[in-house]
Amino acid sequence: MDNKLHRIKAIELQDRVVSADEAASWIKDGMTLGLSGFTRAGDAKAIPYALVRRAETEQFKVNVFTGASLGSDVDKLMAEAGIVHKRLPFQADPAMRRKINSGDMLFVDHHLSQTAEWIRAGVIESIDYAVIEALEITEDGMIIPTTSVGNSSVFVKHAKNVIIEINLSQPQLFKGVHDIYEPEKQGQRSPIPLAHVSDRIGTIGVPVDLEKVRAIVFTDQPDSPSTILQPDDDTEVMAQHLLNFLRSEVASGRLTNQLAPLQSGIGSVANAVLHGLIDSEFEDMEVYSEVLQDAVFDLIDAGKVKFASASSITLSKEKMDQVFGNFEEYRDKILLRPQEITNHPGLIRRLGLISINTALEFDIYGNVNSTHVSGSNMMNGIGGSGDFARNARLSIFVTKSIAKGGIISSIVPFATHVDHTEHDVDIVVTEQGYADLRGLAPRERVPLIIDNCMHPMYRDQMRAYYEEALLRGGQTPHVLEKAFSWHANLTTSGTMLLP
Repeated sequence: MDNKLHRIKAIELQDRVVSADEAASWIKDGMTLGLSGFTRAGDAKAIPYALVRRAETEQFKVNVFTGASLGSDVDKLMAEAGIVHKRLPFQADPAMRRKINSGDMLFVDHHLSQTAEWIRAGVIESIDYAVIEALEITEDGMIIPTTSVGNSSVFVKHAKNVIIEINLSQPQLFKGVHDIYEPEKQGQRSPIPLAHVSDRIGTIGVPVDLEKVRAIVFTDQPDSPSTILQPDDDTEVMAQHLLNFLRSEVASGRLTNQLAPLQSGIGSVANAVLHGLIDSEFEDMEVYSEVLQDAVFDLIDAGKVKFASASSITLSKEKMDQVFGNFEEYRDKILLRPQEITNHPGLIRRLGLISINTALEFDIYGNVNSTHVSGSNMMNGIGGSGDFARNARLSIFVTKSIAKGGIISSIVPFATHVDHTEHDVDIVVTEQGYADLRGLAPRERVPLIIDNCMHPMYRDQMRAYYEEALLRGGQTPHVLEKAFSWHANLTTSGTMLLP
C-alpha cells in the first residue's frame, strides 16, 4: 500500500484524495470556512494556500473561523490577497491587523470558549467547509489531529463538508495525546466529568461522518515556530515579583509549594514569567492552559511540572526540534483538548487555576486593556484571557511599566479600552513590583498601583492627576476631560509625558 494511503485507515475514503487546488475550487464566494489551527499550531495549510493562488485570477471572499491565530503565513497571505470578508475569533498577524484597522476586513473579537457555543446554537454563519489538519484517519472514522485541537471537533460536527489535510511532517507519536470531548447542547448538558488536570474524558480523535468528507489532501509542512522572545532583564525581574507574591500566598496558607494548576497566556512576557518558576522552590506543579509554550516544556524537563493540559503546542524552532525529536519523553505528561474545554469557565473555577495573562495597559483602578492600541486599533484580540480572568482562583496580569523607551506608560489614568474590568483583576505585575488588588476599594488601589507598578518617570504625573480627581469626588474619582490626555499627548507630541 502507498505509504501516504496508509494514513487513511478508513478504506472507503482512500479514493477521495485530490490536489489542494481541486479541493479549493469547490469553495465559492461568500462561503464560511472552519480552519483548524490554534496559535500557529496544527493549522490547515494547503487549502488556504490554494485559495490565495486562486485569488490571482478570481475575485471572491470567504469568512474564516479558526481556533485562534494561524501560522505558516496563512493569515498574512489571505489578508494580502483580499479574500477574507470576516475573521474570528483571534488573529496575530500584522498584515491582517492592518486590514482590520483600515476597515477592509471585519473581525469578531470574542472569548475563545464561546466560538463552539455560537456554532452549536446556530447564531453565526453556518460552516460550509471544515478544513482540518490531521495525522491520519482511523478505521472507525476518527480524525487524529496534529499539534492543536482548537475548534476542530465542533467545526467537523457542524460543517456541511469536510476537507482533511494529512500532514506527513507532523510527528506520528502525537496519536494518543488528544482528548476530544464535546458537551451536549445547552439545556441538555450533563456536568463535564473533569475533576483533575490529567483526567481523560473523551476520544483520541475527532469523530467524523464519512459521508461529509469531500476530499483528502496530503501535505508535508511543519508548523511555524513561535515568535516568542527570550526572557530579558525586565521580564526576569517581573518573574521574581510574581514569585514573591506566590511565596506570600504559601506563607499565608492559601497555597502550597505545588501552587495550583497554572495557566499562562500566549506571548513573550507571560512565557518569560512562567520561565521564572524553573529555579524556584515550587515543584510537582500542573498546567491547565490554552497553549504549551517553551517554558512549560522547560519546566517539565526540570522536573517541576508533572502534567500539562492545553489546546495546542507552540514552540520556538530550537524547542520544537528538541521536544518533537524526543516526544516519547513527553507523551504521558500532556493532553491536548478542544478549546471550549481548556477555556471552560466552570472547569477553570473547579480546578482553581492561577491565571497569568498579558496586558497592553491598565489603569489606576485595575481595569485592563489587552486588545486595543489607544482605544481604537486592534492588536490581536482578547483570546482566552477573559475566560480565565473572570473564573480563576488568582487572576494575574503582567506588563512592562513602559514601552518604546519610555514614551508610553503602560499604566494610565483610564484604560482606553476595557477587556477585563477591575472586578476580574486580582494582581497586576510590572518590573517595578506588584499590586494585590483583592478586597480593596478603588481609592485603596490607586496609591498601591502608583507606588508599586508605575515607572518612576510617570509617578508624579499620575499623583497629580489623582489628586485633582479626588477633588471631584465619587467612588472611582476621575477628571474625565483629562482621563485620556496622556494618549492625546502621545498622538500630538510623541510621548505620554505631559509638558
